[in-house]
Amino acid sequence: MKMVKSLLLGTAAGLIAVSGAQAADLPVKAKAVEYVKICSLYGAGFYYMPGTDTCIKLGGYLRADAILGGAGDYGFQQGANAGTNNRLTNYYTGRARFDFNVDTRTATEYGVVRTYADMVFTWDSQTVTGSNPSTFSTGSASLGLYHAFIQFAGFTFGRTVSIFDAPWQSYPAGGPDTIPGGSNHTNGVNQVAYTADFGQGITASLALQDETSANNGQSNLWNVSSGTAAQFVTGVYGANDWGGTRSPDIIGQVRVDQAWGLAQISVAAHDLHPAYYGATEVTGHPSDKWGWAVQGALSIKNIPTGAGDNINLQAVYTDGATRYNFQSLFPQSFFMFSGSGAGAYQSTGFAGLSDGVFGVGTGIDTVKTWGLRGGYTHNWSPNWASAVYGGYAQLKYGTAGKALICGNFAAIALAGATCNPDFNFAVIGVNTVWTPVKGLAFTADVSWSHLDQKYSGTIASPGIATAAKPAAVYELKDQNSVSMLLRAQRNF
Repeated sequence: MKMVKSLLLGTAAGLIAVSGAQAADLPVKAKAVEYVKICSLYGAGFYYMPGTDTCIKLGGYLRADAILGGAGDYGFQQGANAGTNNRLTNYYTGRARFDFNVDTRTATEYGVVRTYADMVFTWDSQTVTGSNPSTFSTGSASLGLYHAFIQFAGFTFGRTVSIFDAPWQSYPAGGPDTIPGGSNHTNGVNQVAYTADFGQGITASLALQDETSANNGQSNLWNVSSGTAAQFVTGVYGANDWGGTRSPDIIGQVRVDQAWGLAQISVAAHDLHPAYYGATEVTGHPSDKWGWAVQGALSIKNIPTGAGDNINLQAVYTDGATRYNFQSLFPQSFFMFSGSGAGAYQSTGFAGLSDGVFGVGTGIDTVKTWGLRGGYTHNWSPNWASAVYGGYAQLKYGTAGKALICGNFAAIALAGATCNPDFNFAVIGVNTVWTPVKGLAFTADVSWSHLDQKYSGTIASPGIATAAKPAAVYELKDQNSVSMLLRAQRNF
């Protein structure tokens, strides 16, 4: 018993000693932790980067699209193989996209220094090219860099939207990527710009812009001397014969942005610098020619039909600067097919867009365009909104350019066919957006696109292998496209 008692007392003493040692190892006071602090200087979502006076905001969206009608994401049915209207055409396509942007701002004695980058990761449905055997495009992820710029003391250096654009780009109330009637650089363009702020929402901007760095670059500059029949029926009227860059586009803009809405006037000067008439320097070349564009935009907010309702309108005219109307996401040459009631194999419509046209020994004949687009958005409630939108544009070749193009058209024309590469293009559509909770939206958008071509009669087409179209007689006819976009998007 005495031995047991001694063991218990010894064990207790040991436990007390161990506990005391452990307690002595614990800090008396927790070490200070540097917590991330909210930065309220630049709006919601900004935080101070630990240890600095720089504020940072992370944001973006995740999007899932389904497109019915074979028009890709999200345009009209054209080209191989959305416009072929045969067994190679997708009846539906899909897209998954993740957009991530980083915004930093630092207050300095010279004003705020801002950097902004917008990175986009996308996976699209594959398409089919040719037949027997068919080849599928690679269904793989792609990376886009839409914005990457530094702003300081009124200057912007890097890649972002053009100051020529309206704030809504080519989406006056939603809609597809291919609404004509104004410029659109939503995927960014490299530039140096300066904006002067006169207060009360009045600003003026000037920019030097590298239009070749925009999505799909510049419009065509046709050298028709190398045109072929196989190209012609796809809307390609010759070689796209640009030389190297000489001058950036020169852009000016004046804007009034106030509580009632927005008004803006934009102008652009665009250098047409061609390469050579032939394959070598000794063949000579046309002289440079300057194109230009002017655009007006108007937005009216909170109109009487409801809180948050708005109307967006714009109009544009271009001469030798077609991309500022048929914008960066609009195809610069395309074809479409449908049925025929004229005894031909099928009907076709095609169009080629260009800043100018030349042939061997000639100067550049510029292409003129004009266009309108607009949209009206109505909010039924905080969770439901609907919109209607539309766009219309016309492209006209000059007399000399038209004669050069029609010289190549003669190779495929049948008796009674008339050549006129001019065309009009129209888009109208409606959509409804449901926002059940903040930052989450579900959209249904239906659009109709119409190619009003000016060719007529029938042609002997050599066929288009990538579209599985045989050599046959085709009727030249206006073409239509109907597509629906279904979208789920979460903004953060």
